[in-house]
Amino acid sequence: MLKERKRLMLLGLAFLILLIFSYFENVIFFKTLNTLFQNQLLTFFMVFIHNVTVVSLIILGMTFYVNLVVSGFFKGQEYEYVILEHPRTFAIVFTIMIIFVSILRGSTLIFGVINVEVLPKILLVSAPIGIIEGYGIYLTIKKALSRAISMKDLVYIYGLFLIAAVIEVCFINLLM
Repeated sequence: MLKERKRLMLLGLAFLILLIFSYFENVIFFKTLNTLFQNQLLTFFMVFIHNVTVVSLIILGMTFYVNLVVSGFFKGQEYEYVILEHPRTFAIVFTIMIIFVSILRGSTLIFGVINVEVLPKILLVSAPIGIIEGYGIYLTIKKALSRAISMKDLVYIYGLFLIAAVIEVCFINLLM
């Protein structure tokens, strides 16, 4: 029991540290965006690191949640196992939310506000990247909630985000 609590605390601490790190990475990433686009290799590395940070945060967060539920932290709650019993459904819903927020964030970065008239164009341009990243996010969430994530899965997921970063940098260069 003590080992479980210690592991849970370490997971929570790692999640908190990565969350703080991702905040600073996000601020640096979006403040230096215009400068980054002048160097393709630097752009690729920053986009890839940004994606890896997001996926790692999802993995840690989902693993932390699973361990909270399994260790009995939510005893007496009526619905604590719903997400663990339906990981595929939750993964689909959560992935759609992440992609939707990312598209809105992209619109805000480009236009300063959410421009509803241009959203269909942004959707068309970002569709290939969104499909690859969406599938990677879906797999990450589903595998983490199912407690079935392996090293092979991680390599595959990070590989998807590597491919997405290459396509994203190519699209950026085509649009500029």
